[in-house]
Amino acid sequence: MKKPTFDPGFTQTYRGQLDRIINRDGQFNVRRRGMTIRDIHPYLFMLNVRWPVFVAMIFTAYAFANLVFALIYLAIGVEHLRGAGAVTTMERFETAFFFSAQTLTTLGYGRLSPEGWVANILASFEALLGLMGFAIVTGLVFGRFSRPAARLAFSAHMIIAPYEGGTSLQFRIANRRSNNLMEIEALILFATVESNNDGMKRKYRPLSVERSAIQFLPLTWTLVHPVDNTSPLWGLRTEDLARLQAEFLILIKAFDDTFFQTVHVRHSYRHDEVVWGARFLPAFEVDAAGKMVLDLKRLSEITTVDNVGAA
Repeated sequence: MKKPTFDPGFTQTYRGQLDRIINRDGQFNVRRRGMTIRDIHPYLFMLNVRWPVFVAMIFTAYAFANLVFALIYLAIGVEHLRGAGAVTTMERFETAFFFSAQTLTTLGYGRLSPEGWVANILASFEALLGLMGFAIVTGLVFGRFSRPAARLAFSAHMIIAPYEGGTSLQFRIANRRSNNLMEIEALILFATVESNNDGMKRKYRPLSVERSAIQFLPLTWTLVHPVDNTSPLWGLRTEDLARLQAEFLILIKAFDDTFFQTVHVRHSYRHDEVVWGARFLPAFEVDAAGKMVLDLKRLSEITTVDNVGAA
């Protein structure tokens, strides 16, 4: 029986050169086609969309709902809105629109009120939709704020640095937020494209780390993979990494002490994001009051080191 090969779920089948497997924002570099409307979950979509888009969609939906109801009020006649007093077409539209806004939000200032059973039924229906709509929006906002999500900063590059008489592959992370992350674990996968009897295949090899877990992350954490004769990087140079379409996949797991939940963070470095012959500079210092000061802007600061050859 053929021994199964390691595949973390990214597939070993080679179907062309990828820009990268994991994008810099931590999302997988995958676009889906053939989806139907039933495959789209509105709640998940609204939870995952960016904040500016989320806010714009809420305001657009609010304005659109008021516009639709304003047109309906215009159709039945603003004379059915007691206290309207509108003369011109623009005044009639403004009256209908702002009456719709007051009804949708169940606010009501008292000057405008529906008159007649048609206007009252329409206003009652709009008020019901307003209550349901704002309840949904409140749930979405709470879900977005209450969902735990780690905000880790990664160094801009991986580096090949001196290490105990040899070399090592290193990168650095830090927590951008003030919340406490505990029991942080890291996994590094070395992804390459290699040829064999079956053609081109993707291969994934876990890289051993000097320290694969730490208890706390108040400062920076430099992850170090010693490049010795047991390392998949042994003897490789920058042109070799480019030929292999190498990508280093970073998977971080931590426990968020604020939300009491486990969070996951993904990141990756391409072969052209590896700097050879460098060393990280300190990113924190002690101030005059004796407190540690972490400068996130210095997370990626490096200095060149001589006599660092092939990994």
